[in-house]
Amino acid sequence: MSAKGAIRQSEEARARVIDTATAIQAGNRRALARAITLIESSRSDHREDADALIEALLPRMGKAIRLGISGTPGAGKSTFIEALGKEVIAAGETIAVLAVDPSSRRSGGSILGDKTRMPELSADRRAFIRPSPAGATLGGVARRTREAAVVCEAAGYDVIVLETVGVGQSETAVADMVDCFLLLLAPGAGDELQGIKRGIMELADLIVVNKADGALLPEAGRVAADYRAALQLLRPASSAWQPEVTTCSALHGHGIVDIWQAIRRHRVALETSGMLETKRREQRRSWLWDDVHAALIDRLRRDPDSAAAMNELERQVMTGDILPSTAARKLIDKIDDEEADDR
Repeated sequence: MSAKGAIRQSEEARARVIDTATAIQAGNRRALARAITLIESSRSDHREDADALIEALLPRMGKAIRLGISGTPGAGKSTFIEALGKEVIAAGETIAVLAVDPSSRRSGGSILGDKTRMPELSADRRAFIRPSPAGATLGGVARRTREAAVVCEAAGYDVIVLETVGVGQSETAVADMVDCFLLLLAPGAGDELQGIKRGIMELADLIVVNKADGALLPEAGRVAADYRAALQLLRPASSAWQPEVTTCSALHGHGIVDIWQAIRRHRVALETSGMLETKRREQRRSWLWDDVHAALIDRLRRDPDSAAAMNELERQVMTGDILPSTAARKLIDKIDDEEADDR
């Protein structure tokens, strides 16, 4: 391509970014959906456009409530989010839901059925629901969830919900992306205290026992009481907020108003204490190092020599011929040698 052609292509790309950013800030839902698709793309040219778009939208960050919701499979996350979303809308606010579905390790496929599980919310123009596959990313969130949240915030949504895959040892990454972290449990479904990792409890700002209705109502009360007692033994994540435990029935809408009020109280507590800005700074730092880690892995896999070395070291680790820690040092040494040769 000629120099003039490259300049023209660059100018066209900038114009596209400006047009998309303008449309998103005007509330164009199609532009928002296209932007998230662009952000999730792994193509290098798309990555450049996505970064430019996010930079253009950054000044619109900071106003939304970022709410993370995690819970065991069967806890009723989708039903709960729909009930909460309807309450948010009834209060005059708008809501965007970024739902992460688990991906198959064999096929890489994902069902992405969250819209079908939130029929009323997905039909409301004041709500935006975007399911994304988790892929190979750990932590219950997709790799580009942060960027998608930034775009939704720039689009003017008042509440951004990040729904994780489910509870597990690594299901805490979402806590580095949100202001309020809600852990959803179900009575009589294996959610006893020993079944939940201490780490995720320490991060939770709100613990909600769902399905508190019918025959499960007494059990839900007992589970909530157990968690209140357990929280007394843990140090709160912030001095500005003491984690709360409550019950609800998302199916019947009971207790949802109280939960929304608790989320609002949590936001006020963070703003009043100055912890909100502290959280946002920590979120940006976490974003930096997560991207550094991912970019280094991508760089290694793109370089043919490094990819070949990685595959061979991986084979040796799998056969037991070498320790993983030794293989990691060998790979780092190879990178250092290559950089020394380039100099």
